[in-house]
Amino acid sequence: MDDLDFVRRCCQGDKRSWGQFIDKYSRLIYSYIYSVLSAKGILAQAAPAEDIFQEIFHSLINDNYHKLKTFRALNGCSLASWLRQVTINFTLSYLRKEKEEASLDQPISDELALGDILPDAAPESPEILISQEKIAQLNDCINQLNAKDRLFLRLHILKNVKLEQLKNIFHLSRGAIDMQKSRIIQRLKDCFRSKGFALDF
Repeated sequence: MDDLDFVRRCCQGDKRSWGQFIDKYSRLIYSYIYSVLSAKGILAQAAPAEDIFQEIFHSLINDNYHKLKTFRALNGCSLASWLRQVTINFTLSYLRKEKEEASLDQPISDELALGDILPDAAPESPEILISQEKIAQLNDCINQLNAKDRLFLRLHILKNVKLEQLKNIFHLSRGAIDMQKSRIIQRLKDCFRSKGFALDF
């Protein structure tokens, strides 16, 4: 089966093909993101690689796979090469957008930064440290999930994609989607509990 047929199967709702797409190309997309970040002199561990990855995947499947359907395999272009170009363009666009946003450290005069004139409503240091530790441990638990579960979590929680839409994206019944959500949440709760915290949702 060539790349064009493979993509058509994915867009038509073939579960096996979509599973193969996620398994085969997730790591590839990640590697392209890291390549761009590295070329831009951005440390991978400090960069929003996971956010970029999830947004790229969301853009591919949004509106009934509209973006993925634009793959045409023209002039012998492979799916991997096409995804490389899509990922590079998306990552550069993401970085440009981030750069355009005002930074709190951006000086508004020779001696004054924007952060200096904003009220400091931050909690006391112990609360900050506990909160940061919880976030770090939760991120670790999320990273222990497999690629499909992380994608599910990011789309549903961060992108607010409804379960009915996820049913179509993952080619599962509504019951199976509900079960997958329950299973993911339970895994996160168990992992978080093992680190000495409680996860309330």
